Parts: sequence; C-alpha cells; structure tokens
Amino acid sequence: MTADTANPYAAQAHARAMAGTQVEAMPTVPASAAAQLPAGVAPSDMVWAETIAPGGYGAKRLDRGARLQLTDLAGDACASMLVFNAERPVERLNVADTLKVQWNAYLGAGKLVLSDMGKVMFSVLEDEAGTHDAFCGASNQATNAARYGAGDNWGPHPNARDRFSLALAKFGLARRDIHPCINWFKGVRVEADGAITPQTGPFAAGRSLTLRAEMDLIVVLANCPHVLDARPDYSVTPLRVSAWRGPVTPPEDPIRNATPEGLRAFLNVEAEYSR
Repeated sequence: MTADTANPYAAQAHARAMAGTQVEAMPTVPASAAAQLPAGVAPSDMVWAETIAPGGYGAKRLDRGARLQLTDLAGDACASMLVFNAERPVERLNVADTLKVQWNAYLGAGKLVLSDMGKVMFSVLEDEAGTHDAFCGASNQATNAARYGAGDNWGPHPNARDRFSLALAKFGLARRDIHPCINWFKGVRVEADGAITPQTGPFAAGRSLTLRAEMDLIVVLANCPHVLDARPDYSVTPLRVSAWRGPVTPPEDPIRNATPEGLRAFLNVEAEYSR
C-alpha cells in the first residue's frame, strides 16, 4: 500500500515511521552500531561505517593513526579516491609523486600514498586485491555518455568526477580541487610497448584493502565504473567502508623504515606534528 503523503501531517507521520529503517547502501550512525566490524576492532573505536552504492560516493575526515578498510563486497567495486590534508586542503594526493618517489608503478601492501608536499598521507597495511590504478584517473560526464549514452550526475550512469564534486562541497571545496585520483580494486598494467591493459574484473567477492592515515585527512570516494571498463553495461557493485581509531605510526615501524625515500616522507609529516 502506498503511503499517503499528500499533506504535511501525513508526510511527517510517514517519515517518522521510517525511523530505524536500514538499507544496504547508507552510513551507519553512530559507526559503533555497525553490524559487521573488522576483525579485532571494538565498536567504540569505529569512526566510519558505510556501504557506498553503485554510482554513489562518500567522504570523511580521519584523524592521524586511523585505519581505513575498503571491501569490494561483490567483486565489481571501483573505489576512486581523493585525499587532502584536513588542516590545509591545499596539500593533497599527488599520484605522480606516489609512483616515482617509490620507484614503483603499482600500489599494494607496504607502499605509500604521498602528497604534493613530500609527505606520506596513507600507508598500505594490507592488500588482498593487487589490482589498483594510479594512471587513468576518474570517469567524467563525457566518457560515461560515450559508453552508456548518458553520464550526468542525476541520471542512471553517474560519473566519478561529478560524484567527487558533490562530496567536496561538504568540506568547502569545489570542482577545481578535484585532482588525479587512485582507483582501488580496478587496475591497469603497462606493457613493454607502453600499451595499457585494463584489469577491470569482475573479481572474487570480498577482497579488502587496509590503509593507515599518517596525517589528519579528508578522504573522498566515488564508486563508479573504471574509465577503461569496456563493458557496455554500467557495471559496479557496492563498496564497504570501515574506519577506526588507531595508534600513530611508531619510529620502528617497518613500512616507515623500508626505504630512504619513504622515511623522508614520514619525517616530513612528523616535523609538522612535533611543533
């Protein structure tokens, strides 16, 4: 039976009757009430628990030391990510430096996500996927329209760049602040002749990735098909996001000390927080 919402009182009654309703794709507030917690994490430590729908987006400020776990629930999520220094958003993820400073084109466990000011933003603690992309950037209205026939923000085929713009507005940022992103769970390989081979799945369900925040961060996620996904259908599945409080990286941490370049990126962060 369709609810009678033709007048304000009926609409109010209907809205209040929906209190407590849970659907798959929504934030859990408070995060401590999440039904499925990462292994070993106490409910009181949770700061973000959300399932991002296909074509959806999410964003959160995370404190230094927080852990962020992304889970590809059904094997076809594409977590496009922007990252900003929460205290000074002019500093943000730099994918070119992330790759060249580490002498490595592919991200995975033990690697770092670096800012445009030579600081480490995230460390990759665990990676069950191994298929990530720091080359291709985000889909946009034109690329989605070319593949699916439409790509605007409010239609059936939203694109990652426009989803980023909605999330950024909540932090006082704008379209001009959208920078090249990392795509988690959907990867590419660069061949010997320079050709790019997409790794767009679908993959096994349940693969996860765990990151450690090395400074106070604003994290923005869009869950839209990879820009090189050649399938004619808009193919993407839900993305689970879990974040919890954690300790700041200690001096003896193996990832911190793995390379001289990485150590310098950690020292640059630590100099900021020692003031």
